[in-house]
Amino acid sequence: MDTSLTPEQDGVRRALRDLLESRCGPAELRAALDTPSGHDPALWTALAERLGLPGLALPETYGGVGCSVTELALACEETGRALAPSPLLATTVLAAPLIAALGTPAQREELLPRLASGALTAALAVDGTVLATALALTGGNGGDWAGGGRAGGVQARRTTDGWRVYGQADQVLDGHSAGLLVVAAHTGGYTRPRTLLFLVPGDAAGVVRARRTTVDATRPQGRVHLRDVDARLLGEEGADVTSALADTGDRAAAVLACEAVGAAGRALERTVEHVGRREQFGRPIGSFQAVKHRLADVYVEVQAARSAAYYAAWAAAQGERAGGLALAQALRAQRTASAEAIQFHGGLGFTWEHEAHLYFKRAAGDELLLGPVHRLRAHAAGTARLFEASGTREVRV
Repeated sequence: MDTSLTPEQDGVRRALRDLLESRCGPAELRAALDTPSGHDPALWTALAERLGLPGLALPETYGGVGCSVTELALACEETGRALAPSPLLATTVLAAPLIAALGTPAQREELLPRLASGALTAALAVDGTVLATALALTGGNGGDWAGGGRAGGVQARRTTDGWRVYGQADQVLDGHSAGLLVVAAHTGGYTRPRTLLFLVPGDAAGVVRARRTTVDATRPQGRVHLRDVDARLLGEEGADVTSALADTGDRAAAVLACEAVGAAGRALERTVEHVGRREQFGRPIGSFQAVKHRLADVYVEVQAARSAAYYAAWAAAQGERAGGLALAQALRAQRTASAEAIQFHGGLGFTWEHEAHLYFKRAAGDELLLGPVHRLRAHAAGTARLFEASGTREVRV
């Protein structure tokens, strides 16, 4: 594994950082959060037209750039650094790979070019409390998480005209604003239970959506209520949906690990800048040994998480899985760095006017959505059979 960045990778990062610094500063960020969609459409257009970010990891055949998930993860480190609110996670990291993996040739030709250009946004409609399970990050995803034939979740039934879906997903990333919904629904009842994915236009008859108030306003979520809505099956009926979701989940975990590292690194940078300026007893508080030790511990944790995230991004491009464990380490580093940022900023740190609380809320929101950390680690250990006996010799940790 070559740990150095290629000129193309470094160029993508630099161009994206320059764009975000000019278009997504503190004032622009807060203004975007107050819009109905929760993000700035002009910024999304700039990311698409100037950098091709929505199609960065999509094939050139469908209008994408043709890069791997590694380049997408490195780009998301910069969006995490700026806490940039955009449809990138929902559209590019979650929905588009599922359409590329499972869609029929006609569906790919119809949807992927529009997703790659940024003209169409999409969202994966899975109940937020089980998103990590659906993506196989905190447990096996072959169970009844989509509804299981019982009330709740989202159900699908076949009619003479096709498929209809009904139910409710409560915590859908960008679910209130996405132009296309990729809906995970349970079908077959108890006799032939299975989970399938369906395509539903966001403005279809019977779709009722509303933005939710969330811990992390930079990661907008919506409640999606489906009232017996016409839907198109994504791909073929016999497709292995759970495997596709698991593959997408591991790649998404690697991308999100890099994004969390970007946020953690920026929170640490701001803290170091502050303790170098703030004086107490006639000297900067950053000169006190206790402050140096604590920030050094945060630096080590962030750098370790960055190494794990970079490896996971590289491994995902090689078809290997290391995303879950890297995400766990990155989420912990993000929580530590953001909490210390508030602590060291003192009375300023927890005020609404300062940005420190936004980084802390991002850390808390990510764990609620995709964690918690101990479950990510437990599932990674179980998948690796870390605590199982091997022959006559038991592995102990």
